[in-house]
Amino acid sequence: MTITTHAESETADVAAALAATLDRGSVILLSGNLGAGKTAFVRGLATGLGVDADEVSSPTFTLVQEYGGGRLPLYHVDLYRLDSAREVDDLGLDEMAANGVMAIEWAEKLGSPWPGAIRVAISDEGGDDRRLEITRT
Repeated sequence: MTITTHAESETADVAAALAATLDRGSVILLSGNLGAGKTAFVRGLATGLGVDADEVSSPTFTLVQEYGGGRLPLYHVDLYRLDSAREVDDLGLDEMAANGVMAIEWAEKLGSPWPGAIRVAISDEGGDDRRLEITRT
């Protein structure tokens, strides 16, 4: 499915609608250039899960943020600063995913596909326009 949004709030709305369909163990693999809207998408996921979206920030330096208080916990992972698959393996992503919904920014650094995950590729189309390509792996 491909969707074009014209504002950050529309991108978040798409994510919130997706979140309503997610269950424990759901994994969202996010890709896109810096500033494409990956974190905005995660804010929308938070809203859809009943988590305070204002708490969501890019976890670039902490690698993983956990947000609770909603229908399911949301684990927000950012792999941007990692250089190897071994560093990714050390994060214990499998265990986190089993406990809630996990959104992984810079998912291309995983090294191998995540079976059953939802892939969201976000492209900056200029201005506030974003193209979201949503597929299942």
